[in-house]
Amino acid sequence: MSNDFEKYNKKTLAGVAKDAEAFAIRDLLAETNRNILCILSDGISLNQVYETLSFLQPEADILTLPAWDTVPYDRVSPNAAILSKRIETLAKLVLDAGAKKQRIVLTSIGAAIQKLPPKKIFLNTRKNIQVGGKLNFDEFLHYAAVNGYTRVEQVMESGEYAVRGDIIDIFPSGAEQPLRIDLFDDEIERLRLFEVETQRSTEDLKFYSFDSANEVVLDKNTIKTFRSKYREAFGAEGLKDELYESISEGKKYLGMENWLPFFYDDSLPTLFDYLPGADIFLGVDADNALKAKEETIADHYEARLEALKIREVSDIDKYRPVPPEFLFLDAQNFAAQIHSRRYVLFSKRSMPESNDVADYGATPQKIFASLKNINNLTVYEDLAQEFGRNKDKKRIICCYSDGSLDRMKNILTENKIKNLAIAETWAQAEKETAKGKIALIRLELQHGFTSHNYFIVTEQDIWGERKNIRAHKKVSAENLIADISSLNIGEYVVHIEHGIGRFEGLENIVTDGVAHDCLKLIYANNDKLYVPVENIDVISRYGAEDSNVALDTLGGSAWEAKKSRVKEKIKDIAEKLIKIAAQRRMKKAEIFVPERGLYDEFCSRFLYTETDDQLNAVKDVIHDLSLGMPMDRLICGDVGFGKTEVALRAAFTVATGGAQVALIVPTTLLARQHYLNFKKRLSGFPVKVKMLSRLVTPQEAREIKQELKDGSLEIVIGTHALLAKDIEFCNLGLLIVDEEQHFGVAHKERLKQLKSDVHILTLSATPIPRTLQLSLTGVKQLSIIATPPVDRLAARTFVMPFDKVMIREAIYREKYRGGQIFFVCPRVSDILQIEPKLRELVPDIKIAVAHGQMPPSHLEDVMCDFADGKADILLATTIIESGIDMPNVNTMIIYRADMFGLAQLYQLRGRIGRSKLRGYCYFTIPNQKTLTPIAEKRLNILQALNQLGAGFSLANHDLDIRGAGNILGIEQSGHIKDVGIALYHHLLEEEINRLKAGESDKNSQTAAADTDWTVQILTGVPIIIPEKYVADLGVRLGLYKRIGGLKTVEEINDMREELIDRFGPVPEEVENLLKTVEIKQICAMCGIERIEAGARGILIAFHNNTFKNVDKLMNFINRQGGAIKVRPDQRLFIERDLSVYKTRLDTIRKYAAKLYELSL
Repeated sequence: MSNDFEKYNKKTLAGVAKDAEAFAIRDLLAETNRNILCILSDGISLNQVYETLSFLQPEADILTLPAWDTVPYDRVSPNAAILSKRIETLAKLVLDAGAKKQRIVLTSIGAAIQKLPPKKIFLNTRKNIQVGGKLNFDEFLHYAAVNGYTRVEQVMESGEYAVRGDIIDIFPSGAEQPLRIDLFDDEIERLRLFEVETQRSTEDLKFYSFDSANEVVLDKNTIKTFRSKYREAFGAEGLKDELYESISEGKKYLGMENWLPFFYDDSLPTLFDYLPGADIFLGVDADNALKAKEETIADHYEARLEALKIREVSDIDKYRPVPPEFLFLDAQNFAAQIHSRRYVLFSKRSMPESNDVADYGATPQKIFASLKNINNLTVYEDLAQEFGRNKDKKRIICCYSDGSLDRMKNILTENKIKNLAIAETWAQAEKETAKGKIALIRLELQHGFTSHNYFIVTEQDIWGERKNIRAHKKVSAENLIADISSLNIGEYVVHIEHGIGRFEGLENIVTDGVAHDCLKLIYANNDKLYVPVENIDVISRYGAEDSNVALDTLGGSAWEAKKSRVKEKIKDIAEKLIKIAAQRRMKKAEIFVPERGLYDEFCSRFLYTETDDQLNAVKDVIHDLSLGMPMDRLICGDVGFGKTEVALRAAFTVATGGAQVALIVPTTLLARQHYLNFKKRLSGFPVKVKMLSRLVTPQEAREIKQELKDGSLEIVIGTHALLAKDIEFCNLGLLIVDEEQHFGVAHKERLKQLKSDVHILTLSATPIPRTLQLSLTGVKQLSIIATPPVDRLAARTFVMPFDKVMIREAIYREKYRGGQIFFVCPRVSDILQIEPKLRELVPDIKIAVAHGQMPPSHLEDVMCDFADGKADILLATTIIESGIDMPNVNTMIIYRADMFGLAQLYQLRGRIGRSKLRGYCYFTIPNQKTLTPIAEKRLNILQALNQLGAGFSLANHDLDIRGAGNILGIEQSGHIKDVGIALYHHLLEEEINRLKAGESDKNSQTAAADTDWTVQILTGVPIIIPEKYVADLGVRLGLYKRIGGLKTVEEINDMREELIDRFGPVPEEVENLLKTVEIKQICAMCGIERIEAGARGILIAFHNNTFKNVDKLMNFINRQGGAIKVRPDQRLFIERDLSVYKTRLDTIRKYAAKLYELSL
C-alpha cells in the first residue's frame, strides 16, 4: 500500500461529481493506511456512498454512523433501528479500537456535529453470554431495563425484550435478528436467533455479545446526575415536569435523548474523539449542509424558548431545551477539529490545479433521456456516439435491478449498441472493460459521470428519473399479524349456529374441578354463550367495527332464515359466474402481441421497480390478449400497488396493435389522474390519448367523439360520459374499467353491451381473502397484487401527544422540501375545531378542507386543486383513505389517532411515503389522556411495523371490510351485512367448488346441508393455554384462533414445534388442546358430529344419524363383546374406565381413527 497522502493533504479535491464521491474515496484509500472518517452532506449521500463503496471494495471494513432521524429539540426519540446502528458503530470503535485493518467510518454532517455518550458506557455495558454459562435472571432483566431495552409481549424491533417462563427474547443493538435465550435454572441451555415475522428460531449459537440499546443509560448514577443538572439549569419550575418525574422514577421517557448532556458528569465527546488520528474526507456540499444545520438548530431552540413564554393552562408538559453548545459542535469548533488533522475537501466544482487544489476530473454525465422529446432513437444514437468517443475509458452502465439489467441489454442490442457484457461484481466489470466491452452492472447509482478513467452511465441517465429504488427483503408478516389482531374484546363475531354476537373476552370456567378456557359471547337480551376454545373455528369475525349491528337472539329462528336466504343468493351468484366463464371460452376476439423493441422501450419508462406480483399480473394480461378469446380479468390491489401500470402496458399493446382502448373510471378526479399519467408515459410514441369528462369543453368533447368514430384516436379515458348513447367506436379492442363497483346499475348494463366481444380488464382496490381467491381461479381470471411497492412503508411513524411546536415544525419541514401535508380528523366536527387553530399556527400556509358532507362536485374540485398544488395542507376526514394517489404528499398528521381502527390507520399511512422522500406520519393523541388498551396496542403495532414492508396485507386477515368482495357486483353488500364477511366468503367458496366439481342440483341440498355443521367435543379434560405459559391475552387468543384452524396432522406437529420454540415445553393442558383438534379433524372426515366423554366411557353421535358403511360398523360392534352399544337415539356408547385424564384423549382418538377406517 502506497502512502502518498501528502499530495492531497489539506487540499480541495475538485471535480468530484456528486455520484463520484464513493469512487474518489476508493481511490484515496490506496494513498493512506490510517483510519478514515468520511463526513458526507446528508443521510441520503451517506447511504448512497455506503452502497457504492461496499460494491466497489467488498473486502473493506466500512462502518456507518447515521444522524438521529428527528429534528433538533424533538418530542420523540430517534428510530430504534437508527439508535441500534449508531450504538453498533460506537461500540466497535471503543471495544475494537486496536483493529489492524484500515477502517472507514461514513457519517453525515448532522451526526458529526452531534455530541455522543461517553466512551466508558460502551466499556461498562458490553455483556457476553455463552451456552453452558451462568445468567442470573433478575440481574439480566435489570441490565436490560437500565440499558434502554423496552419490555414487550412479543419482540418485533431493535431494543425490545420479552420474558416467557425460562425463555428470554431480546433484540440487541446492531443485530439483524433477535436472540432467544433458553435457561435451565440459571444456566444458559441454548442460544438461538429467530425471525421477527414467524417468531421461529433460525440458527443455534454458542456465544453472544450485546451492548446498550440506547445512548442514555438509566442507572442510579445517571438518574442522580440528570436530577441535579436539570435543577441547576431550570430551577424549581422544572421539578413538576413530566420528563423530570419520569427519569426520577427510573422510567424511560419519549424523547429523553434530547437531554443527553444532563445524564453524564463529563462533557460529552464527539465522533472526532472516538477516532483519534483518523484522516478526514469532507464530502461534496458538506459546508452548505453545516450552515443549514446550524440555522435549523438555532431556529428550533428559539421556537422552544418562545413556546415556554406562552402560558397555556393545558400545557402541563413544558419543553425546556438544553442549550445548543451542550448538544452540538458549532461551525468554529467543527473547523478546528478538521484543521487539526490530515484532511481532503471534496468539491464538485472544476478548478485548475494549484498548491491548494488537486483535480479528480469527474464531471456529471450527460442526461441522454432529455433527447426523448426529439425522438426516442436519438437517445440511443447519441449514447452510441459517446461510447465510441470514450473507447479508451472503462465504460460501465449501472442498472437498479436484475429486471432492468436484462431490459437494458435487449433495448441497447436492438438499437445497434454492441459489445455488451453483464458483470456480477466490480472486479468482473473491470475485467470486461479491459477487453474493450461495455459492462452492465447492478448498482444503485443515481447519475453517471465521466472522469480520466471512467465513463459511467446509469439507467436514470438513459431512461429518465426513477422513483423507488431499493428493494427490501420481502417480508411476510402473516403470523405476526394473525397473533396480534385476531379478535379484540368488544368486537362483533359470527357463530355459525347462533349468529351475530359480541365477543367479551376469554373466561376460565371450572367444571368438576377441571379448568377450561371459553370465549364469552353476548347475544340479544344480554344472553351469554360460552364457546370452548377448541371450537373456536365455529366463530369468525363479523368485519365491521362500528356499524349498528343487531345481535341475534339465542335459540331464535331468525339466524337460520337469514343464513338460508343468503345461501340461495350465493347459489345464483356462483352459477352466474360459472356460466359467464363457460360462455367466454366459446367466443373469439382479436389477438394482440406486444412489439418487442417498442414495448421494452415503453416499459423502461416506468419509474419504479416492479414487484413480483405486478410482473405476474402483466404476464397474465399479455398472455390473455394473445389467446384469441375475450379476456375478462380482474386485477386486485390496494391504491398505489401498481394496478395502473398493468393497465398501461395492456393499453399500449392493444393501441400499437391497431385497435382502440377505452378506460372508464367513476370520478373526474381519477379520470384526470389517469389521463395525465397515460399522456406522460406515451409521449414520443405513435399513440394518441384524450380525456372525456366534465372538465373538457363541449367543442373538445365533440371532436373526441368524432375521432373515436373515425379511428384517429387510440386511447380515450373518461367517466361514465363514455357510456353515453352517442359514443361510437371505430374498432374497440380493450375496455379497462377502474373500480367497477362505483358505477350505477344503468351504467353497468351499458358496459355489458359494450363488453360482448372485446377484451375486458377490471381494476379494483378490493381485497380478496386468500381462500376465495383459490376457488375463483378458473371461474374468473384473477390477478392479485398483494405486495406493496418497494419502500412503500418507509414512512417514519411517531405516536406523540398533540404538541403545537412539533406540528408546526412538521408542516414547515414538508413545505420547505416542496411537499404537501394531509391533516386527518376522525369527524367533521373535529375539522371545524382544528381549522382556526391551524390557521393561527401556520398563517402563511394554504389550507384546503375536504369531507364527505360536501356536494360531490365541490369535493372533486377541492381535491383537484390540492392535487395541482394550489394548497399545502388538505384538512380532511378519512375520505382520503381510498382512491387518489398523490405522490407529492409525504407528511401526514392524524388528529386523535386513538379513535381510528388498525386497518384504517394502516391504510391512511399508506397514502404517504410514495416518492423518493421519506414520509413522516404523526399519530397524535390528546395530552395526558390515557388510551384504551386496544387503542394503545393498535398504535404500538403500527409504530413497530415501520420496517415491515411487503406482505403486510391486513385485508387478507379479514381486518378490513372495506368494499369486501365486490368481485361479483354490488348486490352482495346486503348479504355480507346479514352474515358477516368471513362466513359469506366461506359459503361462496363452498358453492363455487361444488359447482366446479359438477354436482347436480338435487345433490346440492344434501351437499349444502352436509357442510353446514361442526364437530363438538366435550371431554372434561383441562384444555387451556395457561396464563403463565403465554401471558399476553392478545397472543393467547391469536394462538387459539390459529390452533382452531389447523387442518392436518402435519400442521398440528408444526404448531407444537412452534410453541416449544417460542414459549418452552408444552404444558399438559395445551397438549390436550392439540390432541382435541386432531380428534376433531378425524371426526369431520368420518361424519362424527359430537363426542362426549367422561369417567365411564364415550358417547358418539353421527351427523344426521348416518354412517357411510353401516355393515362394517355393525360387524365391528358385534366383535367388541358388548363393550360398544347402540342406543335408541342411534348414538354409540363405548364403555371404558376413563377416570385418568391422560388416557382419555388417547382412547377417544383411537376409536375415532377406527371409525374413520371403517367409513372408507
